[in-house]
Amino acid sequence: MTTPQESRTRWIGVSVIVLAALAAIGPMLARGASCGHDFDFHLVSWFDALASWRQGLVYPHWAPSANYGAGEPRFVFYPPVEWMLGAALGALLPWQLVPAALTFVCLAGAGLATRALARQVLPEGAATLAGCTALLSGYSLFTAYERSDFAELTGGFWIALLLLFALRDRAPDDGVWRRALDGSTAPLALVLAGAWLSNAPLGVMASYLLAAVALVSAAARWTWAPVVRAAAATALGLGLAAVYLIPAAVEQRWADMRQILDDPASQIEASWMFARHSNQALAIHDQVLNSASLIGAGMLAVAFVGLLVCWRRGRLRVQRGWWLPLAVIPVVVLLLQFPFSGWVWNALPKLRYLQFPWRWLVTLEAPMGVMLAGAAWTDRKRLRTLVAVTCAVALAVSIVAEERAFFQTCDDEDAVAAMVATYRAGGGFGGTDEYEPPYADRSMVPTNLPGSCLTHSATAQLGVANGYGIYDWAAQQHSCDATFEAAEGTTAEHVRIDANAPHAGYLVLKLRSYPAWAVRVNGQLQNHLAEREDGLIAVPVGQGKSHITADWTTTKDAWAGRGLSSLALALLTGLCALERRWKRTRLS
Repeated sequence: MTTPQESRTRWIGVSVIVLAALAAIGPMLARGASCGHDFDFHLVSWFDALASWRQGLVYPHWAPSANYGAGEPRFVFYPPVEWMLGAALGALLPWQLVPAALTFVCLAGAGLATRALARQVLPEGAATLAGCTALLSGYSLFTAYERSDFAELTGGFWIALLLLFALRDRAPDDGVWRRALDGSTAPLALVLAGAWLSNAPLGVMASYLLAAVALVSAAARWTWAPVVRAAAATALGLGLAAVYLIPAAVEQRWADMRQILDDPASQIEASWMFARHSNQALAIHDQVLNSASLIGAGMLAVAFVGLLVCWRRGRLRVQRGWWLPLAVIPVVVLLLQFPFSGWVWNALPKLRYLQFPWRWLVTLEAPMGVMLAGAAWTDRKRLRTLVAVTCAVALAVSIVAEERAFFQTCDDEDAVAAMVATYRAGGGFGGTDEYEPPYADRSMVPTNLPGSCLTHSATAQLGVANGYGIYDWAAQQHSCDATFEAAEGTTAEHVRIDANAPHAGYLVLKLRSYPAWAVRVNGQLQNHLAEREDGLIAVPVGQGKSHITADWTTTKDAWAGRGLSSLALALLTGLCALERRWKRTRLS
């Protein structure tokens, strides 16, 4: 039973971590959002998700503002947790505060989860230090400020929880099954599903990390229980995430996903630690790589020094099955940063989709925090105070230094207020290369298009290049014989157009082609539509009045994903009941 003193100490630790996360977003509160590499993509996704919710679409699939209003299937391929969380915060807060609020949630979550992990072997004060170290690690602030990758920022939370549940051993004297199903398997499945539903590269890393940790823990403890737990959690976790995973995997053939791997800057061979390239196209990439390499070297050094000190102090000689898997993580992360690990990247499925080897640093945040805290903490009260003050000063200095190094000042057009104004005006934004039809070029989708454009040819070019690699449309170009806007009742996934064509021809919709669209003209389904270079939908219409609809349909793979997730949820419920029953039996 928890004593009042222990309860106060616990709440103090939680409060310290929350304050540390608040300090980490201080630059955002003072200067506004940091417009890192992926900032626009995430911000616009939150806009579109919230707008779709207000139209009654609980799980949207189409991002209508992409490609200057022609849209793209972004929400089919990008995991939902981050953009749903951003949209939910946007419904509650002014948009200018949402990036900072989401960053705070992710950093505080990472700190609290790491603290919970560290409390398995360390006292409250040391566990709090571990949590602060993890949330203020160089990589977390680099991800928040330099990259603005809010989805990957959730990894600090999910990875710490994955290690917590994977390394638990509540029933060491029971058999394999009761030891494996000790109340940790069901939450571990939820954590793995959460990682996949937050960020696909994070899901890949979490899956491999879980397998590796389970094998090392099983060898250290001389039991198959960690492997059994990991296998059950993986099956259920992937099943829960199937509602996203199956459509995203099956429908890749409908989009140009190869562009993820074809870009030279997105290949793992271009991102080995401290690599340099003579290719001018990779110059900007090398600047980011140098920052990531310095951060990685620093985090690895802290982890290894902490590990050595913990070993010398005898902390690793107890609970070997808990410490040893954490000790292996920095070793593996270090090896994966250099060219001699290339065969691993090519041999293991989907590993190349991580693109950047330094992404593995997210798995190092929690272990580094635990090892630093284990090495620095002492039982002597005066020394503990000195350690706490020294760490507080060091963490404060790191926030200031990393803010100066990584904060990206927004251009006028990229500032949150300007993005909100553009969105509300209906101008739309640029699209994403990998989400376009394989035969199309997103750069040819014109800005300022009307809802639909009547032409004599299905493949007629609508816009004119403006000299900046962007096509613009204007009425005086006379590329449209008539234009018609969307009718009342149009939503992100249900488009309606009433046209009165002066002649027969093709009505080019401001809507990018995708097989999930069911396009009808006067109720007749259009099965064979022409492929346009800009990827827009062109439907044949006759002279006079026509009613055109485009409705998003639930594909067979989407139904399969929903069914598998429902089955996994039912099995998870049964597993929870079994684990609780065995827990009561163990305690009685």
